[in-house]
Amino acid sequence: MSQLEPFPPAPSEVGPVLTRMRAFRSLWPAADGVAVFNRVYLTVTEEIDRRIGAGEFADRRAAATLDVRFAERYLAAVDAVAAGGRPPACWRPLFQYRRHPGVRPLQFALAGINAHIGHDLALAVVDTCRTLGCEPADVEGEFDRVGDILTLLEERIREELMPGPDLLEVADPLTHLLGCWSLERARDGAWLAARSLWQLHRLGGRFPELAEEFTERLDRSVGLVGRMLLTPLPVGAQSSGSSTGAISS
Repeated sequence: MSQLEPFPPAPSEVGPVLTRMRAFRSLWPAADGVAVFNRVYLTVTEEIDRRIGAGEFADRRAAATLDVRFAERYLAAVDAVAAGGRPPACWRPLFQYRRHPGVRPLQFALAGINAHIGHDLALAVVDTCRTLGCEPADVEGEFDRVGDILTLLEERIREELMPGPDLLEVADPLTHLLGCWSLERARDGAWLAARSLWQLHRLGGRFPELAEEFTERLDRSVGLVGRMLLTPLPVGAQSSGSSTGAISS
């Protein structure tokens, strides 16, 4: 969406995006890589919605707007694939490898989180600022609060989708691979990217190509990390208990 296009009004609730994510559960097999991420993301979004309702965010309107604009980026990628198109580069590895037998559920989950935080979160901050007519600094508190919730849930995600203790030795390549990615670093990078992109959008009237090039390069670089996270591992090292993942809502 270009700088001159009007933005939709601020959403009043998270419910509609939750409804869409819940509907996906009946569309995809449980072992499908996108379904694995969807279960994880649904859990996160439901938790954020619960905390918004409980008054845990200082600015409820800003929190709901950020959460919805964030979710809309993921939903747009799903819609693009469903329509026979191509999603952003950051999402392509997950959709391409979603049925690969050598990719573990935890890899699918973290590849989706990487795409969504590394690319979508930065753009969602900009979308939120444009929707509310504010600056990134005005939504930094909501950004940090959402990030704190994601961090709390990351440990649960790893515990529930990681192969059991009996497979730790053969799962060493997985442990090494996933140890190379950090949610905290991804969050920090997303905030820096959002601030940079916001400044570039301010110059968009004179240099529109700068914001476009920055966004494109961010998309591609996050996609490269996602492809690394989805490196296929020996099929024999998978356990039946980790084939679909235990995350539920």
